[in-house]
Amino acid sequence: MQNFVKWCVKFLKWKIISNRKKALFIVMLALSMVATVTLSLPLNAQTTPRYLRGATPTLATELRGVWLTNIDSDVLFEGNRLKNALQTLDELNFNTIYPAVWNWGYTLYPSKVAGKVIGRSLDPTPGLQGRDMLKEIVSEGHKKGLTVIPWFEFGFMAPADSLLAKNRPQWLTNRSDGTRIVKEGTHNRVWLNPFRPEVQQFIQDLIIEIVRNYDIDGIQFDDHFGLPSELGYDPYTVTLYKKEHRGQAPSKNPKDPEWVRWRANKITDFMKRVFSAIKANKKDCLVSVAPNPQRFSYEYFLADWQRWERMGLIEELVLQIYRNDLNVFISELEYPEVKAARSHIPVSIGILAGLKNRAIPMEQIQTQVQKVRDRNFAGVSFFFYETLWNLSQETALKRRSGFQQIFPTPTTYPNLLTGWTP
Repeated sequence: MQNFVKWCVKFLKWKIISNRKKALFIVMLALSMVATVTLSLPLNAQTTPRYLRGATPTLATELRGVWLTNIDSDVLFEGNRLKNALQTLDELNFNTIYPAVWNWGYTLYPSKVAGKVIGRSLDPTPGLQGRDMLKEIVSEGHKKGLTVIPWFEFGFMAPADSLLAKNRPQWLTNRSDGTRIVKEGTHNRVWLNPFRPEVQQFIQDLIIEIVRNYDIDGIQFDDHFGLPSELGYDPYTVTLYKKEHRGQAPSKNPKDPEWVRWRANKITDFMKRVFSAIKANKKDCLVSVAPNPQRFSYEYFLADWQRWERMGLIEELVLQIYRNDLNVFISELEYPEVKAARSHIPVSIGILAGLKNRAIPMEQIQTQVQKVRDRNFAGVSFFFYETLWNLSQETALKRRSGFQQIFPTPTTYPNLLTGWTP
């Protein structure tokens, strides 16, 4: 093929003197033959990597996100470290970041609301003192063209030994046997009662404080904006249920369909209230939700995101599908509620890049990204920053090279409020 092209060039030099028009025609014919032969080559002779086929560098929009958290990660705890991380993400053509702002019973930014209710206005971790991490990340992120959507990671959850749990025990909910502790790995968690007006006001005030005071592009919730379905048997909630059911107590079976539906509807009502409050303060602040698949979210966390989406309360959905089994991963992409949401809003897929004690190989990540692209989802987001290249059994160089191959060129964030269409 190379020899053939060289011959064409030599032929052109000879012919251009005697007959320019004829030479031009011959060269065009030759180039057409080159293209035909190239396209007829088998796939394994083409240079595009398998996991990038079908994903052209000219994608009009694609979510390329990553969650930044303070769990098993120190990326948020030092200004220069954070700045360098954002620089790296920008160089690798990421375009969206989801920094945690509410974790472990504290805010990760200076909060007057938290100061009044909890007694501390900022997470006590030394690396956050004397700083406004959220202000830094918004400023630096926007300089690099990154979309910044703070992540309300803990939702209604709090550590059992937190100041919030100790100072506001009446705000906590429990099981039918009176126990409150919910295990999350090795950690003891408790849950604020999402049905109590004081709790709702506190959570909403935290959200609106961020919306008003920071130049954010959106705000994100997940399953923790619901409630583990075994909870909800505290005196306040039982009394409220009885009031609405002619004195009848809720079922002792936490999975009873009517009892599940009643609690899920109450959480949906609060979601509607929060959405309205966000929009009243900043119309162009996107409301993003990053839940598990619908069946799990609804049954185990009373988070009925399918209904939220139908009601217009979600403007970006990032579905967490953290599966090693590729067939299971693919099946989760095909559910009717996922396809329905995609016809209304940008729906992206959350992919697990690894955990502290669970390494995910780059090949698996690349394969899952390709399966998402094959189905024309709005994009992908990775959990979490530290496992992109730091917490991995593969070298940082290999990992960064892998993400560079996935995102070879920049593209824009798919924003529902700026003309995105299905």
